[in-house]
Amino acid sequence: MELDGMHVVVLAGDGVEDLEYWVTVMRLREAGARVTSAGLAPGTVHGKNGLAVPVEVEVGGLDPDQYDALVIPGGWMPDKLRRHRAVTDFVAAMHGARKPIGIICHGGLVAISARIVDGSRATGSLGIRDDLVNAGATWVDEPALQDGNLVWGRVVEDIPAFCAALVAALAEHQASR
Repeated sequence: MELDGMHVVVLAGDGVEDLEYWVTVMRLREAGARVTSAGLAPGTVHGKNGLAVPVEVEVGGLDPDQYDALVIPGGWMPDKLRRHRAVTDFVAAMHGARKPIGIICHGGLVAISARIVDGSRATGSLGIRDDLVNAGATWVDEPALQDGNLVWGRVVEDIPAFCAALVAALAEHQASR
C-alpha cells in the first residue's frame, strides 16, 4: 500500500468534526499508514456530532521525530486546542521539519496559532478565511490544495478531495526519504 511504514498523528479533542476525523483516519489506515490520535490527555473525547474519538497519547509528550505527518481536523476542537502551547509547539516543530501537515476546515485555526501559514496558499471553512488572510495566508476557494508541506481541505463535503491530496502528499514525502 502506498503509505506502508508511515506513522501519522491526528489531533483529537472534544468537538472535533466527526467526519473530518474518522474518514481521514480510515483513509490513511486503508493506505497502510499507522495512525495515532493525540490530544490534551489520553481517554475518549466526543466529536461535535457525538461520535466517540479515542485519544491515545498526550500531545505534550510527542516527539516530532517519531512521526512522518500530522493531520488537524476541524470542528470546534481547533479553537480549544490552539490555546495550548504544547499543541502549537508540536505543530510548529512538524512544520519546521517540513513534514506533511493536513489541515481541513477550522483546523486552520491551530495552524494560525502555530504561526505556520504566513506566505502559504490556504483554504478552509469560509468562517476562518479572514483569520487566515490576517495571518498572512493567501485564501484560495478550492476543495483541496497543497502548498509546500501543507495540505489544505475546505469543508466536510470536500473530504474526498482532501484525502486524495493528503495521501498523494504523504506518498510523495515517503518516496523522497
